[in-house]
Amino acid sequence: MTLAGVPALASTPALAQATDTQQAPAADSQGANLPTVTVTGSGDDKQHLQTQSSSGALGSRSILDTPFSVTSVTADELADRQILKLGDVFFNDASVSDNSGGYSSWASYVTIRGLPADWQNSFRIDGKPFLSYAITLPYDHFERIDLLKGSSGFMYGFGSPGGLINYITKKPTDTPVRSVSVGYTSNNIWSEHVDLSGRFGNDQMFGYRLNATHDQGETFNEGQLKRDSVSLALDARLTRDLTWDFQAIWQNSNGEGQTPSITTSSLAGGSLPAVISGGNRNLIGAGQHIDTNFQLYQTGLTYRITPDWKANLSYSHSTSKRFRNEGIATLTDAAGNYTDWRSDSREGHVFDQWQAMLEGNAKTGFLEHQLVLGASWQKQVNDYSVAQYYQQIGTGNLYTQNTNSHDSSTDLQTYHAGILTQQALFASDTLKFSDQWSLLAGARYNEFQQDSFDTSGARTARYNKSALTPTVALMFKPEPNTTLYGSYVESLEQGGTPGVTNTNYGQQLKPLMSKQYEVGAKTDQRTWSATAALFRIERAAEYTDSSGALVQDGESDYQGLELGGSLKLGSQWQLGSSLMFLDSKYSKGSAYNGNRVAGAPNMMATAQVSYLVPQLAGLKLMADAKYTGNTMLRAANDLQVPSYTLFNLGASYTTRIGKYDTTFRAAVNNLLDKRYWQYQWENYIKPGDPRTFSVSAKVDF
Repeated sequence: MTLAGVPALASTPALAQATDTQQAPAADSQGANLPTVTVTGSGDDKQHLQTQSSSGALGSRSILDTPFSVTSVTADELADRQILKLGDVFFNDASVSDNSGGYSSWASYVTIRGLPADWQNSFRIDGKPFLSYAITLPYDHFERIDLLKGSSGFMYGFGSPGGLINYITKKPTDTPVRSVSVGYTSNNIWSEHVDLSGRFGNDQMFGYRLNATHDQGETFNEGQLKRDSVSLALDARLTRDLTWDFQAIWQNSNGEGQTPSITTSSLAGGSLPAVISGGNRNLIGAGQHIDTNFQLYQTGLTYRITPDWKANLSYSHSTSKRFRNEGIATLTDAAGNYTDWRSDSREGHVFDQWQAMLEGNAKTGFLEHQLVLGASWQKQVNDYSVAQYYQQIGTGNLYTQNTNSHDSSTDLQTYHAGILTQQALFASDTLKFSDQWSLLAGARYNEFQQDSFDTSGARTARYNKSALTPTVALMFKPEPNTTLYGSYVESLEQGGTPGVTNTNYGQQLKPLMSKQYEVGAKTDQRTWSATAALFRIERAAEYTDSSGALVQDGESDYQGLELGGSLKLGSQWQLGSSLMFLDSKYSKGSAYNGNRVAGAPNMMATAQVSYLVPQLAGLKLMADAKYTGNTMLRAANDLQVPSYTLFNLGASYTTRIGKYDTTFRAAVNNLLDKRYWQYQWENYIKPGDPRTFSVSAKVDF
């Protein structure tokens, strides 16, 4: 969408009718209280430029004062739009194209500025790493979800230069929270959610926040889903200056009958087969399932040394496990014929991280400094099946029922296939020369070690890399609510892992370097806000070559323009829009010099409108639309996914029934039941989700 994005359409009616200036407390990613922030501008601003965001090595600052592009989507917006998958979260951001599938292994796939989010390093919960592959997180457990574009390598270490997604968990509240909600999504999935929060003890010393969700039923393609999620956040104000916090998330998900992967790697000719509906059950053969278990535990101490300085020490541990029997339809022609393959495997990933940070303000002469110093250690262990099943089990056609089947293996054992460790030192200094001018300078020194092992436990390869990744940004504020900036950042990201359809499957590729240049503007006024960013990203190219191997060759360049805006008309209307133009190409010796980069659409646009109905207080109507431009499926540029446009409708109604505040919500996604091919990954496509209906009711007590 833009620098700051124009995320969802809705917040609560009470917020929409709030005053234009209010006092809003904020919390950093460790849960420590930040100073009260004066929020000016529209009370229903969809770009959230005044939101305080804790951004790793940049420290805590508002989105308005961050010299990079940031999109923030709030809990109210997630609830109003009845979010089902990650691509829906950023539906109103024109920089994000949806590659995700909420009931499949593709749960966390999105493309940001034409670059795929790195499923091993592009995701955080409260700034702590976890592996997102096949995991659809419980969105109603989060206060907001932030997308940091371009700068993730400096702020958090390894990561795609496209961006990093940070989930901010719901924290204990001073005012008690008691709510229960029930929801229904077509075809027949029922959801129940409980949210409880408060404080207790002497001087309200201890705080808690408990969220629990259960989803179960039939998906839109007649598959089955059963998912249970629990999260717990605790804190203790041990002294006036010392705070302890703890967060835990546990989720177990079992899905059957998910849409198989569809690969075009063997497709002859230059056109795709006619589109089928994402709700079509023809592709689903017997035995397919995806079972996942996700756990994250993190704890930390925050010490307020002085009013201007604080220190934080934190530890996090996360595990992601999946057991899947997945169909892979390998298309052979435009008539929809395919060879049917099955992949049956168990996989697991463990992340451990220690991090220490010191953040504060200082003054030397006429210069004011916002300083951040830190160190981190991180270990990632990847487990894969000793003997993964991957075989052809038959043939089929997209337009007739798949009758092939394969039962899951029950004796699949795993082994440590790779261990990756990172050690980092980072520092940043924002020098304020005057009320108008400031300069950010920072650097991260990262030591990376990657060990690969065979099934016997013997190490087969070791890769070491040390890199200093700098960033610098110049900011100018012509008035308090406007920021102009120019920034430069370098990033180091983990190399790709070839998939089962690659001839070099399982061989972890070496890390990639990238550079990003960006100039932009952000302004937050009384009834409107606007953002603009012009960027260029230079990244080592990675793609599947003509022999079927995933290779690193030459460079991929991305040049783009992002525009976004939000406008409040009177007391009822809220409008928003965003636009991205993107020019991408392979260069510097690549075998495909001059071709468009696979997966990078040339244009995207979004529009949103919400209306508070004056005749019925508490009723809000919403609509949004998104255009996704055509996208090349592979580096050879001989196959293209056509453009498509989607429309959504929604409504929310807040009222009081007896003594209880009650909110009813309804949403229709893909209103026109558009059939379209969705780019999922290089050489992979997915039929877009069909029209879905969602309704829910929430009671606060």
